[in-house]
Amino acid sequence: MSVSGSIGAADLPPIDDDALAFNGRSLDALLDVSLPVVVEMGRTQMTVQEVLQLGPGSIVEIERSVGEPVDIYVGDRRFAQGEIVVVGEEYGVRVTRVLPAADPNPAS
Repeated sequence: MSVSGSIGAADLPPIDDDALAFNGRSLDALLDVSLPVVVEMGRTQMTVQEVLQLGPGSIVEIERSVGEPVDIYVGDRRFAQGEIVVVGEEYGVRVTRVLPAADPNPAS
C-alpha cells in the first residue's frame, strides 16, 4: 500500500494566553512536578577491583580542586554551578551561576 500526496504548511492560529491552558487548567500545575537535582563535586574512574576495596576511611580522589565550583544538574541537564557551604551541621550548595539555556554544557 502506498500513500501519495503533498505536505503543506499547517494553518495554525496565533498562540495567546488561552492556548497556554490545558483542559481549562493553567500550566502552573507543572510547578509541583518533582525533578531530580544532582550536585556533582567531581568524577573519577576506578577499576572494579578498586571499588571492591573501598571501605570506611577510604579516600576517593576526584578531578576537582578545593574551591572549584560544583555542577548542579536538574534532570539530565547541567543547570547551574555553585559552591559548597555549611549550614549548621549540614552541607548545602549556594548557586553562584545559572547557565544559559542555549548552552547547557559550556567549558568551565
